Amino acid sequence: MTGKHAAQAKTGGLLEELAWRGLVQHQTPGLAGRLAQGPITAYVGFDPTAPSLQVGNLVPVVMLEHLRRAGGKPIVLLGGGTGMIGDPSGKQTERPLLDRPVLEANRAAQERQFKALLPGVEVLDNAAWLGGLSLVDFLRDVGKHFTISIMLQKESVKARLEEGISFTEFSYMLLQAYDFFHLYRSHKCEMQMGASDQWGNITAGVELIRRREGREAHGLCAPLFTTASGAKFGKSAGNAVWIDQSLTSPVEFYNFWVNVEDRDVERCLRMFTLRSREDISQLMQQHAANPGARIPHHALATDVTEWVRPGTAPELQAALRSVFSDIDAADLELTIEKLIPTTPQRSFQWDRANPPKPEDLFVAGGLASSRGDARRLLAGKGLYLNRTVPPAGAAVSHTEVVTTAQGKYLLLQKGKKTYQPLRITGLE
Repeated sequence: MTGKHAAQAKTGGLLEELAWRGLVQHQTPGLAGRLAQGPITAYVGFDPTAPSLQVGNLVPVVMLEHLRRAGGKPIVLLGGGTGMIGDPSGKQTERPLLDRPVLEANRAAQERQFKALLPGVEVLDNAAWLGGLSLVDFLRDVGKHFTISIMLQKESVKARLEEGISFTEFSYMLLQAYDFFHLYRSHKCEMQMGASDQWGNITAGVELIRRREGREAHGLCAPLFTTASGAKFGKSAGNAVWIDQSLTSPVEFYNFWVNVEDRDVERCLRMFTLRSREDISQLMQQHAANPGARIPHHALATDVTEWVRPGTAPELQAALRSVFSDIDAADLELTIEKLIPTTPQRSFQWDRANPPKPEDLFVAGGLASSRGDARRLLAGKGLYLNRTVPPAGAAVSHTEVVTTAQGKYLLLQKGKKTYQPLRITGLE
């Protein structure tokens, strides 16, 4: 099969491929039929509210890559205009407004990242058309097509009614709808993709195109990428893993994927890599035969790291093998010194008059989300302090602190695979 018919066959299989990979949560009616007709242009929008993308942003980027491989045309839309307002979706409080210079610096940095992740992708900025839009024209041409009752039903608005939402953020979905309408006219863009928290905004754009153009457009949403506990990744959630290596170190980035829980590794392989079904099945069979080797975890970490930070994965694998080959050594000082360059830098201020409890240390070390979480893990013997399980609630003596060539440290451990040296200050 060649030419147009081959492209149609590839595009027609896009939805099924994305569904198998766990990248379909919502879709507009008739989407499968439209994809069966041939290639489609689709976009994903990103407001540059941070100086870098983070791993949660990779989900829609992967969707664009699958679209490209299926013969479609991907567009990345950066919100130089909408970023001045901020999307209320998934937020419990009002976003802080960013100054133009900060937003522009973020936009430029993210554009470079997108072009590296998706070579050849077209990157646009909605400030080009929103910046010159008259308020009166916007209200006449866009606002009249949306009733307040419909807008109040959107999840991004409903979730904020009790806490309060400004008119600025309330109007955000209309701006995003206008973006879709503009791209439909200027680039023949028929589909918007994104994470599930964007569904209300996406369907607003579909409705605006239907009303103003009398034509059908489509939306497709993937599930949000969350932690095992269901928490969203991102800077506002406080657990962002950044694409920029100046914000998340190479080893920390690689280790994030290696430390994905066993129950999530197959899902992540499907979502974030381009490995075939057969390859992923084989990796999971190897994992069942030898769980301790974490074979699929390293395959995941290698693929994502090579995609996001080309050329670094082999070096990281070699460095980590060197570090963890001695991880069971009895010498705590040696173990800590080898771990320090490969783990996040975390510290704790010691107060001799009020010695810390184990749960305080594990929260400071990032191995527990709260003191209650730490106590729960300690009760289940899932946390170790200097290789032993400390009693919850009992103060830790300063004599437990290990003096190394790089300072004073405690060795924290969660389960069998996650280690964190915690630098202690105040005892010098």
